[in-house]
Amino acid sequence: MKNIVLLGPPGVGKGTQSKMLSERFGIPQISTGDILRKAVSDKTEMGKKAKVFMERGELVPDEVVIGIIDDRIKNDDCKKGFILDGFPRNVNQAEELDKILKKKGFPLNIVLSIDASENEVIRRLGGRRSCKECGEVFHIFFRQPKNAGICDKCGGELYQRKDDKEETIRGRLEVYNRETNPLIDYYKKMGKLRSVSGKGEIKEIFSSLCKLVEEGC
Repeated sequence: MKNIVLLGPPGVGKGTQSKMLSERFGIPQISTGDILRKAVSDKTEMGKKAKVFMERGELVPDEVVIGIIDDRIKNDDCKKGFILDGFPRNVNQAEELDKILKKKGFPLNIVLSIDASENEVIRRLGGRRSCKECGEVFHIFFRQPKNAGICDKCGGELYQRKDDKEETIRGRLEVYNRETNPLIDYYKKMGKLRSVSGKGEIKEIFSSLCKLVEEGC
């Protein structure tokens, strides 16, 4: 089995890398946001509980998220392993995950951390520009439109979403540093943590992650 946890601050490319790892090793990428929405859509017991909080715009409590993760990794497609993207978010969730895996007899093989400085995260997220019409995303450094401020796809106006403004990004980083960053020490003490730099080309980072998975699983 290849059971993997993927950590890293917002904007570091976890979603992209976890999808690529999923294809490379033939195991599912389990994104917390995706499975929460699916549980709500499927009207599972945990999904019904999550819906109450989501409709109020509140964070779904740990015990509900943990219950949904527990349900998800029972599926047949997880027999060869899985990649957890966006979970655990804090030490309490990590401890509960350990209990779930121990009960199932599943090992947690490796925890991959994609590291990036605060300035790098702000540069990446703050440089995004979205089309008001079709939602296509461009970047002032990495994917510039042919004509400044105009979408290549539909000709719509490009703008900076509130989520991509520096003030919002710094707020997200504060939450990450307070709640999720302690997981680095938690998994380091367990001897599970392996880190790669989030600076560089997507393919380079992916290659480094693949090497660590092959060595650690």
